[in-house]
Parts: sequence; structure tokens; C-alpha cells
Amino acid sequence: MPVCSYELKGTDAQTSARRGELTLRHGVVQTPAFMPVGTYGVVKGLVEEEIRDLGAHMILANAFHLVDRLGAEYVRDMGGLHQFMGWSGPILTDSGGFQLFSLRHLAKMDADGVTIASPHDGRPVRLTPESVVQAQADLGVDVAMILDHCPKLPAERRELERSLETTHRWAERARAVPVDPQTGPARFGIVQGGLEEDLRARSVEFLTGLDFDGYAIGGLSVGEDPQAMISMVEFAAPRLPKGKVRYLMGVGYPEDIVEAVAAGVDLFDCVLPSRNGRNGNLFTSAGRLVIKHAANRDDPRPIDEDCDCFTCQRYSRAYLRHLYTMGMSLSARLMSIHNLRYYQRLMERIRSSIEQGTFPELLAWARSRPQGKPPSRLKVARP
Repeated sequence: MPVCSYELKGTDAQTSARRGELTLRHGVVQTPAFMPVGTYGVVKGLVEEEIRDLGAHMILANAFHLVDRLGAEYVRDMGGLHQFMGWSGPILTDSGGFQLFSLRHLAKMDADGVTIASPHDGRPVRLTPESVVQAQADLGVDVAMILDHCPKLPAERRELERSLETTHRWAERARAVPVDPQTGPARFGIVQGGLEEDLRARSVEFLTGLDFDGYAIGGLSVGEDPQAMISMVEFAAPRLPKGKVRYLMGVGYPEDIVEAVAAGVDLFDCVLPSRNGRNGNLFTSAGRLVIKHAANRDDPRPIDEDCDCFTCQRYSRAYLRHLYTMGMSLSARLMSIHNLRYYQRLMERIRSSIEQGTFPELLAWARSRPQGKPPSRLKVARP
């Protein structure tokens, strides 16, 4: 049995939206799917049963941060990341390539790889294409992202070309690392190229020639205009192999996810639902809700009357505002539960709409939202 396989179950007649199943060593993921982010091996404040109750079956962790704080060998000796964190479903780990962008002031690249000063204690953390694959194998994860170079956008053409050359050299080296054919991990290549269509096309051609287990579209949502981001996704996604899963890294808002699904993307992750929840910014079927606003002080309603999450079934806006303004840790937990469930309900509706032939209605909602303003009420059939 391969460590990774993707089966296409259906498509939307009017768009490139796909319904499929991603099979990994620790389970089957119904796609399109959204992965909650557990950077350090924990989705903050939640345990496995709660994450599954929200509807998630695959999570994302970060190999760089786990290596920095714990060491991959330590996690391996503790039985691997699944046993260590108590999660039985599939896990994908980012490689640390994004940290070349987010921690670029602490990073020094050379011909062999990169050294990043630990944001925790300043200790140098060395990354090479080979060591990153090996670290993720030691962690025991299902999917290992290869080490790539992610430039900040907008960027000069010359900088994008250098970045692409680095990503491709590292991809060849990462693909050459031997892994156990039974346990993996599966390896995903990452398409780069900034906002240049010809560079994105070159990256797709090069990486698909290396025959990775799956493919990601990276280097977006890093400073560019939202419409430019969607345009690049629409350009790149249909060029990736139909028989392998397509993953858009680090995106995004619900409306962006619907647009990316229309372009043919299958897998997503983003810190938005949990981070916004901790900050009191909530996603609802009627638009965004900021819990600290005075209007919520005497409001007995749940966050979202259409939501079936634990938080909405038990607690009022007034009580949640009280917890938030008092600085109670319970507020972050309860509001993260709601936001993560909102995202999983959205993915359930996306999958159902593709199956039922009503996905264009969901897409019309996404496209009707004025940029930078709360969305209009989302009305789609429940699965």
C-alpha cells in the first residue's frame, strides 16, 4: 500500500472544484479539507476528541519549531509525534521553509542549506533538504513538506528566479533521500514563482518531473494583493497532476478557500480560525463578530444561531464577552472551538455542494463579498 494516494470522487461541472479522498498511513481524509494548525504538536487548548468532534481528521504541525524546541530524535524516542501528542489521525508537517520568510532576519543561507537562529533561545538551527526530510521521518508524520525558499512579495524578477532555482535544487535533494516505503513519510513538492505565471509554470513542470506524492502551492499570502493570490492559484492548480492531491499553504479566509476550491485545490491550513478565536474575532454565518464590542454585553444569543458547536450550544455572547474582558483563558478555548467548527462546517458544505451540483451557489457567495468587509449571510444547504 502506498504511503499516500488520492482518489478523485467527483468534480463540479462549472468549475475545477474536486471531491476526493486522500489516503495516508493514519487514515483517510475527505477532500476538500481544512487542517487545524498545531505548530508545536498541539492545537492550542484542544484535545483529540474535541478536534475530531469539530470535524477535522488531519492536522498540521511545524517540523522546524518541533526540532528547535524538542529535537526530532526526542520525539521519535517518545514513540513519534502521534503518540507523543495523542493524535491518531494523519499529520502533515511544514518543513521550515516558511520560517525563511517569517524569520528571515534570523536566517543565513549558504550553498548547502540555511541556519536559523532559534526564536526561542538564539541557538543555531541547521536545515538542509536532507536533514528536513529525515527529521520529519523521525517525527513519524504522514506528510513531509520539502524545504523550499519563500520570498516576500512583491519581489523583483531576479529575486524570484534565484528563489525558484534554490527551491528546485533543494527539491531534487529532498526527493533523493531514501524513506521507508511502508512508513514514509509521503513527500510533497512546493510550487514557487511569486506572481510570475511563467515561473509558476516552470516550477510545476520541474516538480512534477520529480514525481512527488503530492503538490503544494506555496509563496502566497505573503504580502501580495488578495486578487493576485487567487489569480496565481487559478493559474497553478489546474496544471498540477489530476491524480495527486493539491495543497494551498497558509490560506486563508473562508471566501479565499471557496475560490481556491473552485480552482481545483484539495487541502488547506491556516492559523486564522484559532488565532482569531483567541483574539475574540469570530466567524459567523452572518459575518464577522468582535466579542469585545459593547453590543454583546447584554446579548443572550450564541455566537451563531446556525452553529452546532459546543460553545454555541452552551454559552451566550454576553458570557463570552465577560470571559474575554476578564482575560480568562476559557474564552480563548471556547472561541477557538467555534471558529474551528465554522471552518469545518464550511468544508462539509463545500464537499456536499460539489456532490449535489450546487457548488456555484457557494462560489457566488464568496464572490459577492466586498473586499475588506464582512461577508453577507452564507445560505447553503447543509450536508
